[in-house]
Amino acid sequence: MDAELRWDPYDVGIFANPYPNLRRLREEAPLYHNEQYDFFAVSRFEDVEKCLSNREVFSSRHGPVLEHIKRRAVFPDPIFIFHDPPVHTIYRGLVTRIFTPAKMNALAGQVRAYCANALDPLVGTGKFDFVRDLGMEMPMRVIGMLLGIPESELKDVQKRVDKKKRVTPGQPMPEYGSHTDGLGDYVDWRMKNPSDDLTTTLINAEFVDVHGVTRKLTRDEVITFCNLFAGAGNETTNRLIGWTGKVLAEHPDQRRQIYENRALIPQAIEELLRFEPPGGVCVARFVMEDVELHGVKVPKGSSLACLNGSANHDDRRFVDGDSFNIHRERLPHLSFGVGFHACVGNALARVEGRIALDEILNRFPEWELDMSKATMIPSTTTRGWDTLPTLTH
Repeated sequence: MDAELRWDPYDVGIFANPYPNLRRLREEAPLYHNEQYDFFAVSRFEDVEKCLSNREVFSSRHGPVLEHIKRRAVFPDPIFIFHDPPVHTIYRGLVTRIFTPAKMNALAGQVRAYCANALDPLVGTGKFDFVRDLGMEMPMRVIGMLLGIPESELKDVQKRVDKKKRVTPGQPMPEYGSHTDGLGDYVDWRMKNPSDDLTTTLINAEFVDVHGVTRKLTRDEVITFCNLFAGAGNETTNRLIGWTGKVLAEHPDQRRQIYENRALIPQAIEELLRFEPPGGVCVARFVMEDVELHGVKVPKGSSLACLNGSANHDDRRFVDGDSFNIHRERLPHLSFGVGFHACVGNALARVEGRIALDEILNRFPEWELDMSKATMIPSTTTRGWDTLPTLTH
């Protein structure tokens, strides 16, 4: 291991552009140990994919965030992405009944309408902020529609979600806090006023819990689920829309090709997801037993950072992986995870991303970034833009 090679997930400079460091990790230290924060990291595609797929050795019992793992955090059962089987299997099963690709594709009309409502007032102004004008608006309204949350409450939901993800630059994430803050009054009201939304579905759903008891979700479980969906559903697509504006501005030739041939949009979104993972560049795991990686013993109880952002750029998997190319061979990336813990909302994020790009190009075929006013959101769990103002033509 190269003592001069450093991967610090809290370094603001590395956060701004992690890819040169990630390339060094892949080539010089495929198993890296950070002594300051005491965690290991794998960075090559093959290693990241294998570790994320092996839940017996690399556990999600303390969540997928390094800070949570170091604290040995324990989360409520409905935060199923922070659990192993059987809890993960049971609660994920509830969600997969709802988040099917067919059901998400059926939302296309509403997604397109939300995009039109957000973008039409900006036509002719010469200005457009990919995040503030669209990324923060459309995804939250889609999730609000799915959950049945009234428009009047959506902004408060968004503020709570955003506050939990923000950190002091250069510092680890603090304790997560309650998972039942907010939406309690709404869930109580919905229990008395059922509708055809996701919240009502959760209230009425029956399942067999870890004790073998057939039951419905408790009030707190429903609230926790709603908060989980509100956070995850807003955040990923928000970041994707921001990176769409940033990356396509830097690759105008490919943007022009997409504008002229909209059939390229699905593969453009996949390449954007690979090139700049909206969920960040690291998914962490708790090591359940001694394991050897690249000839080095990783002890039981260690924290392992699986650098999916690095894996997505690995030349061993993707030809010239550090380049953006909408015409590259379609190979699965790791931006939505893999296997048992693959993101259940990935179909919705893809639908939103594709429609957003199509509607943006309908109104703004070309744009230039105003990087003097652009800012990144300080977070250790995701990586993306807080503001991304552009000049449109």
